Amino acid sequence: MNAKFHIPGITTHCALNINFIDLLKTRPELFYEGVEVASVYGTFPPALWNGGRAIRGGIPLEGVKNLVEAYNSRNIPVRMTFTNPMIEERHLKDPFCNAICQITENELNEIIIFSPLLEEYLRKTYPKFTYTSSTCKQIEDAEELKKELEKDYRLVVLDYNWNNNFDFLETLPHKDKCEFLLNAICVSNCKWRKYHYQYLGKQQIIINEILPIAGPSALHMDIVPQGEKPFSCPYNTSLSNGMNEKTYISCDAVYNKYLPMGFSNFKIEGRTYTHEEMLGEYIKYMVRPECADEVREILTPFTVDKPRG
Repeated sequence: MNAKFHIPGITTHCALNINFIDLLKTRPELFYEGVEVASVYGTFPPALWNGGRAIRGGIPLEGVKNLVEAYNSRNIPVRMTFTNPMIEERHLKDPFCNAICQITENELNEIIIFSPLLEEYLRKTYPKFTYTSSTCKQIEDAEELKKELEKDYRLVVLDYNWNNNFDFLETLPHKDKCEFLLNAICVSNCKWRKYHYQYLGKQQIIINEILPIAGPSALHMDIVPQGEKPFSCPYNTSLSNGMNEKTYISCDAVYNKYLPMGFSNFKIEGRTYTHEEMLGEYIKYMVRPECADEVREILTPFTVDKPRG
């Protein structure tokens, strides 16, 4: 069984991602056996349907076409994170979001979904996409999760609190539809997680709305949703601290625990990481340890610039 990794940053890590994918194809001996890049997820900024992270910046539609072609020509799905939990009816006709759907809609590309309202609209309007149920739903009830796995989703990204609960995971149906978030930096059972998703969703909507007015200055504006206080996570979240959480999934666990159990889909977090941090995560999970230095040397030229947003 192959290990299928879903990597972040359609736009934010595009150069690193494309060169990593090419290296995997041309030098497979540098990687663990059976490694696949199964999709690249993220958004085309400033899409207001985007969720999970508030991504700033902007990309012309011609740039969207070029990026989609770059990934799809390598048989890599573009997987848009349309997981904003604050979507209202008025947002469904957003011109930019619909334009990027028209460009990306085919049998290869995918949408990660949260809002039932948006999902209904997208399935009706863009039937060629396949759909993945987002971890942002935070399904923590066992029976509810099993019901979610029976629905018409290609994959269901499990709430990270199920990670490493192997007695329960053994009971899950459709293990081939389960996707695990490997390297979450959030603390286990975070009581702020739902509110944080909502706050970020509101931010994304505001970013989209003010960009035509504020222009490039919107990249640096302190955006606080109306009626809210600026949100700052009360926990010490970082890559290194995340590795100490019980939700963390190690490289060893991927290959020696999850794959033998029948789980094969793994999501690597990092849309807003630096390129250097992102390369480190790719190496950790996909590259043979004895080849890590060679891969880092080959790909370091693509980690120079910081990601937008």
